[in-house]
Amino acid sequence: MNKAAVMTLVLSLGAGLFAAQTNAQGDAEAGGKLFKRMCSGCHQIGESARAFFGPQLNGIVGRTAGSTTDYQYSEAMKSSGIVWTREKLAAYIEDPKAVVSGTRMIFWGISDQEKIDDLLAYLESFPAP
Repeated sequence: MNKAAVMTLVLSLGAGLFAAQTNAQGDAEAGGKLFKRMCSGCHQIGESARAFFGPQLNGIVGRTAGSTTDYQYSEAMKSSGIVWTREKLAAYIEDPKAVVSGTRMIFWGISDQEKIDDLLAYLESFPAP
C-alpha cells in the first residue's frame, strides 16, 4: 500500500470516529422535530415557555425535579430528590414510571437511544432564563 492510500484510509477512519463521537451527544435539530411531535402537546420550551399540561422545560438539565413554581407537580415528583442530569433524564425519557414511581406523566417512553440523545441535545440548547 502506498503512503497516499494509507493516509486516505487513516483520515477516513478518523472522520468516521469523530462523526460517531459527536453524534453520541445527539442532534439538536432532529431532537427539535421529535420534541414537536412527541412532547409539545404537554410541554413548552423556549423564550415564551410556560407550564402547560406539563412543566416548561427551559434549563431542565441541572434543575431539581418538581421545583418550578408555575406547575403543580405530583407528590412523587416533588419528593423524588432528583436533580435532572443528562443520564437521569435519559432514563426518565425511556421509562418515566421506573424513575419516578407515581409520576402523573402519561408517556410510554422512548427506547431508541439515538432519539433520546437527539431529544436531550435539543433540551440542552434551552438554558434556564
